Amino acid sequence: MRKFYRSFIWSAWLLMLPGYLLAQSQRITGTVTSAQDNLPIPGVNIIVKGTTNGVSTDANGKYSITAPGPAAVLLLSSIGLVSQEVTVGSRTVVNVKMQEAVNELTQVVVTGYNTTQRKDITGSIATVSPDKFKDIPVTSFDQALQGQAAGVQVTQSSGTPGGGLTVRVRGNTSISASNRPLFIVDGVPVEDGSLSGRDFGGQTDNAFALFNPNDIESIQVLKDASAKAIYGSRAANGVVLVTTKRGKAQKTTFTADVQRGITDIVRRPDLLNATELLELQREAVTNAGLDPDKLGLINGVTNGQNTDWVNAVLRKGVYQQYQLSTQGGNDRTQFYLSGSYRNEEGVQLNNQFTRFTGQLKLDHKATDKLSFGTNLTLSRVLNKRVKGDNFLDGVYSGAVKSLPYYSPYNEQGRLYGPADAEYPGFPNFNPVGQALLPRFNAYTVKILGGLYAEYEILQNLRFRSKVSIDYNNVTEDQFEPSTTAIGGYLPSVGGQGYGVFINTTVSTFVNTNTLTYNFQLAEKHQFNALAGFEVLQRTQRSGDVQGRLFPSDDFTYISSAGIVDQGGSSVVNNGLLSSFGEVRYSYDEKYLATITARYDGSSRFGQSRRFGVFPSASFAWRLSSEKFMERFRFLSDLKLRASYGFTGNERIGDFQFLGTWSSVTYSGSTGVGPAALANANLQWERTRESNIGLDASFFSGRLNVILDAYDNLTDKLLFAQPIPQTTGFSTVQGNIGKVSNKGVELTISTVNLNKAVRWSTDLNLSHNSNKVVELASSEPVFRGYQGNGVSNTNVVVPGQPLGTFWGLKFLGVDPATGDAIYDDKNGDGRITPADGQVIGNAQPKLYGGLTNKVSWKGIDLSALLQFSYGNSILNFSNQTLLNSGADIQNNQTRQALKRWRKEGDITSVPRYVYQNTYNNYTSSRFIEDGSYLRLKNISLGYNFPKAWINKYKVSNARLYVSATNILTWTRYSGPDPEVSTLDGSTTAQGIDFFTFPQVKTLLVGATLNF
Repeated sequence: MRKFYRSFIWSAWLLMLPGYLLAQSQRITGTVTSAQDNLPIPGVNIIVKGTTNGVSTDANGKYSITAPGPAAVLLLSSIGLVSQEVTVGSRTVVNVKMQEAVNELTQVVVTGYNTTQRKDITGSIATVSPDKFKDIPVTSFDQALQGQAAGVQVTQSSGTPGGGLTVRVRGNTSISASNRPLFIVDGVPVEDGSLSGRDFGGQTDNAFALFNPNDIESIQVLKDASAKAIYGSRAANGVVLVTTKRGKAQKTTFTADVQRGITDIVRRPDLLNATELLELQREAVTNAGLDPDKLGLINGVTNGQNTDWVNAVLRKGVYQQYQLSTQGGNDRTQFYLSGSYRNEEGVQLNNQFTRFTGQLKLDHKATDKLSFGTNLTLSRVLNKRVKGDNFLDGVYSGAVKSLPYYSPYNEQGRLYGPADAEYPGFPNFNPVGQALLPRFNAYTVKILGGLYAEYEILQNLRFRSKVSIDYNNVTEDQFEPSTTAIGGYLPSVGGQGYGVFINTTVSTFVNTNTLTYNFQLAEKHQFNALAGFEVLQRTQRSGDVQGRLFPSDDFTYISSAGIVDQGGSSVVNNGLLSSFGEVRYSYDEKYLATITARYDGSSRFGQSRRFGVFPSASFAWRLSSEKFMERFRFLSDLKLRASYGFTGNERIGDFQFLGTWSSVTYSGSTGVGPAALANANLQWERTRESNIGLDASFFSGRLNVILDAYDNLTDKLLFAQPIPQTTGFSTVQGNIGKVSNKGVELTISTVNLNKAVRWSTDLNLSHNSNKVVELASSEPVFRGYQGNGVSNTNVVVPGQPLGTFWGLKFLGVDPATGDAIYDDKNGDGRITPADGQVIGNAQPKLYGGLTNKVSWKGIDLSALLQFSYGNSILNFSNQTLLNSGADIQNNQTRQALKRWRKEGDITSVPRYVYQNTYNNYTSSRFIEDGSYLRLKNISLGYNFPKAWINKYKVSNARLYVSATNILTWTRYSGPDPEVSTLDGSTTAQGIDFFTFPQVKTLLVGATLNF
């Protein structure tokens, strides 16, 4: 009986003990932030002194810990931070500001659905700070990445305001599917690429131009499987995470930014004047055995006037941007609010880009456990576009080709139109009229909004739910009057105007739910676990209508058209259902491991192939924490990384696994017919990725090095496989082929001087080797434009990289005859399309950027050099502008003056013979070295002394001047080596076909903080 009572008493005591201990202890919560910028710091170790009770801060710098009483002391430590001891006292909320010891290591990095410090990264992540582009007049944040991050290649396809850009992370992984990275803004996958229903000669608009880059807090680029596998089926092309600014617990501050400047193209094409062109034309006609006088090519008459058409359609553009923002708050509520206006007058006549944006972020801590907030981005853009590139009636392209014998205006100053006798007609038209008379207005509205709530279920166990929407609406209002080429010249339109109206709405709804748990065991074992569930649904609705035969040019909308004969409408839905998880482990901040997996289900694939798993694992070893490294005192941090995993790509469009039907018309009757073959086994592309890396910091952060090497193989390519047309179809969508990308990346950051004068340097270098490993067969698949003398300008073939050029191999000009010499590859004694071969590649061997910053007594100077080396450009413009007389209806480049003229001439330009196409075959004669080094930006600023401005209640005032694209060193003969006519193309990149060149900008700016 005594044993029973003894057991009962001990049991009761054990049951009461936790309550007794709890009564003697108190629960402490708080946030750890940086003393430098007030941003939250994740991954800080917090231990109650004298115990093994420890936790670590979460992604938002928050923590929760139980302390034994008011005398308890919290120990806070983290590599790169100055350790602190904080006495709890009577407080239940203990917020701590920590000083940074080594900035690079303590930098907070967004890693997907979580954040961490750079010192704890086990994957490959590049960070781009807004300081890198704050003085540069970038239209969109993807443009800000150019030259700033290793492994990230950005090409601005043309100099058109709001125009498209090509972004590639570690090369091209796909042939038919998209190669663009996944862009995430504040946790929401946003629309990328083009929103417009029309591309003008291959050039598109840029959805990211709807965002204001000045609202960005940070940009992270996830490059290897460990970093991006959390995004699973959409991550094969890399992930770009954009985080916008948010409020801070501080006194309310206001910031005003003003920028004004002028723009011009980097270089004008070097063309012939009227007299030089007439001499060349007469020579070509004479060489063909004809009389040039009978063709109207008469000296002193034909060249009676000389119009510089390029100057006629261009102008000095005016750029201006204004922004006012405010932020502030307290421990419970923080806010950020901004508004901006940007107006960029394009260099081409009638081309203009106008943007209004607004940004609101609100975070509120309702209780110690519950917090919630909202973010809202509003944007409205008017893009006044003009036709460009390879359009026959394009503005810049038409001006380059137009004969100088014609004039844009008559004696009364009125534009020549199709009804005038002096109208040049096909193929020159009137480029000035083509710029000024049509209306190509695109009105775009964007709403990006989200609501979130976060609740701490248990100590350091937090649940977060967020609902977001990305809404985009584009209305395109287009009219070409009877005084234009299409509206008044094209017979099929009728000569009385032509109008098009397009409306497109694209919306994406996302609901993301995550559960995070941070805890620490036995002081040295630190864990961070995350589990999540996400639902995404995207809907696109579009409709268009066209009309013609308007009663006059004063009636410009479809309701006034005499005939409305074409139109259409459609709606497309797709969605993703996903679950994901991540576990991070750290032992004594020395051995780090991360395991990540995502399970995705996509509506773009059949029932049997709809779901897939994308796992990854990574490990890092901080050698600098080992005892045997203690003697190397110059070494601040040294970490080795390795990762391996799988990612996917499902961006091929919708319903391609289905056998679809569409409406058809036969003998005046309407019915339905098969449109595509079914493939129930269609699934996502899969990329196997391996990466090894090294992070090193020397001399207390004065020298930092990041080195990565990777080997990626994409298989199960989403490829439109050619099939015999006897089936009634030319292709079927399948999973066939492999593409390989291997490369090396190097980033070096140095602080060269750090006294009265501070000088820092950032260098990034990237090399990527791309190769098509396998296709359905070894037969070449042709892409790009139709060639002259060969099938196409580009080819996809095993053993060669994507972007490979195809044509004849040009061996020079025969000094005896002046005719071109081509390689007879098959040896049959004739030059035919069968002699086509690989003649170049558009992908660079090396690319990168070099930034230098110098500051002294309030003066700061920065310069960015950006380069590309080893890539080829197909100067397809020269098949028109250096055409050896095949066509005399277009102007010619000055290189034509180097043509063969008599026996014995040594030159690379064949003789000019009217209507002779042999000398103008698509060949390596038109392939040029596209390497370049560009002074991308240089900025000089002055920060006024606080003693001068404080009496005006201004905390900071800065005045600066900035210049962009000022100098370019290149051997490319065209106006700009950084062009690509087919914006975003993978298989036909690097083609210059009358592409509008980049613009250079000179601006003055001012920033005030008060």
